[in-house]
Amino acid sequence: MRKPRLLYVPFWATYLFLYAPIVVLVAMSFNSGGSPYSFDGFSLKWYGELAGNAEIRHGLVNTLIVAAGATALSTVLGTLLAVGMARHSRSKALDAIGVLPAVLPDLVLGIGLLMFYVWVKMELGLHSVLLAHAVFGTAFVAAVVRTRLAHADTSLEEASRDLGATPVTTFFRITLPQLAPGIAAGALLAFTLSVDEFVIAFFTSAPTEPTLPIVIYSMVRFGVTPEINALATVLLAVSFTVVIAAQRMTRLTESLS
Repeated sequence: MRKPRLLYVPFWATYLFLYAPIVVLVAMSFNSGGSPYSFDGFSLKWYGELAGNAEIRHGLVNTLIVAAGATALSTVLGTLLAVGMARHSRSKALDAIGVLPAVLPDLVLGIGLLMFYVWVKMELGLHSVLLAHAVFGTAFVAAVVRTRLAHADTSLEEASRDLGATPVTTFFRITLPQLAPGIAAGALLAFTLSVDEFVIAFFTSAPTEPTLPIVIYSMVRFGVTPEINALATVLLAVSFTVVIAAQRMTRLTESLS
């Protein structure tokens, strides 16, 4: 049976609504003029201006430091949390608590973490943002790794223990290699979320150590410029690359299961 062509109208209209602004943003980043609303010709000068902006470079370095540290910490904790929930816990309440940071509104999580830092008298800085990002990153990594664990072959672990291997040896020689694609996908997801995250970083960072999203926010308050469009285009390209890599890792996980 032929599908009515009218069914494709809402489909393409939705895609147009979602992605037309992004296409316009990318196109305007190559504008030779200074207006973000009229295209005066093709130019790469705003990317040069972007590379020479010291404030943006400082925010980018801070973001990469936070994202790398938070990814490393959340990958380790998330993997251990996933194994613990899947193999050593049957409590649905603990399962819900484990993934709660992933579903909490960023505003609630940001205010809660700020109050906790004040309570323990922790000075705000890159370390406080890193720990905050690791909180929700751990939940996302645990969810991805636990999906892989559901398809892991437990008979290999049983055989390893029957042959006299210790639980630690079994984990590193048998369990961890099976989880490697899921761990990599979770790490890429945690890195992407950390790079793009604004609300939690806004509440938990020091004014002298802003991350890149906070720098962008401070620049946008005075109006959108082609330089902002160029920066958004670069971040968009990086985010797409990491997300596609994470999806490929997830497909690899499914193919191995």
